[in-house]
Amino acid sequence: MNRALPVVRLRVPTDEDAVVWHRIFDDPDVMEFHGGKSAELSVYEELTARQRRHDAERGFCLWTVLDEEDRVLGFTGAQPWPGEWGPKGEIEIGWRLGREHWGKGYVTAAAQQTLERVRATGTSSVIAMVYAANARSIAVTQRLGMRLAEVFTAPTSKKQGHCYRLDL
Repeated sequence: MNRALPVVRLRVPTDEDAVVWHRIFDDPDVMEFHGGKSAELSVYEELTARQRRHDAERGFCLWTVLDEEDRVLGFTGAQPWPGEWGPKGEIEIGWRLGREHWGKGYVTAAAQQTLERVRATGTSSVIAMVYAANARSIAVTQRLGMRLAEVFTAPTSKKQGHCYRLDL
């Protein structure tokens, strides 16, 4: 039985969102697959600035996810794969929410909106790079209809990962 997805809104991240992201991502569970600990505020300030540029130049970015009460939940969106290895030049979709918002359908709802927005820019496919141990994110890729395209070992962490792909 499929439950209805929650209503979410995506917006281009603001300077203030960097502060909120820094706070809500300061959780070992949230950062388990992102280095294990929260980044400095300056990293989120640079990230939100880069996402504003991506949105202006490409029509998509990692958007801030808001719930029905306009609370910031985290981010979901798309950007060019940032790694020096792997699927260079491809568009990666991704997501990260504060721990208290997990398991409620927010990521799936926001990722579906992301796919619609990215498709509207004429992008023909997207990828999602997910560590093999990240069952929650793998479940999201499956709900989005993505298929496993490649298994890899991340060069820095040496952990096994999966590259999922979806033709738009």
